[in-house]
Amino acid sequence: MKKKRVLVTGGSGFLGSHLCERLLEMGHEVLCLDNFFTGSKANILHLIDNPYFEIIRHDVTFPLYVEVDEIFNLACPASPIHYQFDPVQTTKTSVHGAINMLGLAKRIKAKIFQASTSEVYGDPQIHPQPESYWGNVNPHGIRSCYDEGKRCAETLFFDYNRQHSLRIKVGRIFNTYGPRMAMNDGRVVSNFVVQALLGEDITVYGNGGQTRSFCYVDDLVNGIIRFMEETPDEFTGPMNLGNPDEFTILELAETVIEMAGSKSKIVYKSLPADDPMQRRPDISLAKNAINWEPKIKLRTGLVKTIEYFDNHLKSL
Repeated sequence: MKKKRVLVTGGSGFLGSHLCERLLEMGHEVLCLDNFFTGSKANILHLIDNPYFEIIRHDVTFPLYVEVDEIFNLACPASPIHYQFDPVQTTKTSVHGAINMLGLAKRIKAKIFQASTSEVYGDPQIHPQPESYWGNVNPHGIRSCYDEGKRCAETLFFDYNRQHSLRIKVGRIFNTYGPRMAMNDGRVVSNFVVQALLGEDITVYGNGGQTRSFCYVDDLVNGIIRFMEETPDEFTGPMNLGNPDEFTILELAETVIEMAGSKSKIVYKSLPADDPMQRRPDISLAKNAINWEPKIKLRTGLVKTIEYFDNHLKSL
């Protein structure tokens, strides 16, 4: 295996830190870039002493000049609480960040992966969602800064591929969970686990009948790396990366309460605007192209996730 120099934007975030860790285990040099808006140095402290790991504090909305072989563009707030905090900056991160990373990849002839999202499907009218589905997105709602920002980033990636023959990979990432999620990121798994461990009421929005598909982070990282490493240059995606096992939010809440040994009660609140009612990936393309599908079941992943948050809460 050729040792590569790899840039990971958003490398100190939940997903980025796991990707950096895996790339180092594979023997690559890793350049971790983050502005630490939602990322945390705590996520990468265990990597700092590795001589092949380097950190740069930088915002992808500004140009970057480095020499690398591959780029994984993960930089962007990914939870509603964070991306709605400064929606204009969220859109800039997706769009300007894509332009800057694509420009860098073009200059240095690097292959580049774009972390897109299942949010490009909006509140889908097709279920499960195949890559051929164009989506049902509200272009002026409170979530559109993220949804439309990622859709525009995809457009830029495919135009750079067509216009400049840039080697690109676009992965649409569905709900992912696991250790190193932020306690306050507002995502459903971290919300439920923290509330259960603290004995607080579990907050379910709507009637809990909306569905999601939860992919453990190790499975997702495997999919991302195999997409980059094992597909020919002409295979660009977009490709769904997620777990097709579907659960209602109420089922998730009940499972977390049971597994955490909690006495928390479930309370119901109004559903947020534009919150999708169904979300489940069709991963036929990933199965055929890279022989990938998630292996870790929800309860197995929750054991590790609950243990992580339990230890984190005890350390505070």
